[in-house]
Amino acid sequence: MGFNDTIKSCQIIPLHTGSFMIKLYEKEDFRGQMADFTEDNPHIYKDFKYNEINSCNVIEGHWIFYEEPNYRGRQYYLSPGEYRKFSEWGASNARVGSIKRVQDFY
Repeated sequence: MGFNDTIKSCQIIPLHTGSFMIKLYEKEDFRGQMADFTEDNPHIYKDFKYNEINSCNVIEGHWIFYEEPNYRGRQYYLSPGEYRKFSEWGASNARVGSIKRVQDFY
């Protein structure tokens, strides 16, 4: 897959000043193994032991999912809410390699 300098979408993300929390689930509909995260994680597999996240619940803050470890690959923006299956956050598969909080860096 090649890369180019084209922006395909752009969205304003509301400023979040509180804490962050996301719950990741091994299976759809919030089933299977679950793990809570409150910080960025460059390699989900090391802490959760799963490369595929099939559902999640964004409790606080806004998050970015990356398909690959170390914040590489396709990115998916998740706002607070429930995502019962990976297609609800716009992904074509359940692969999540890393996650990052959306923060204000002024």
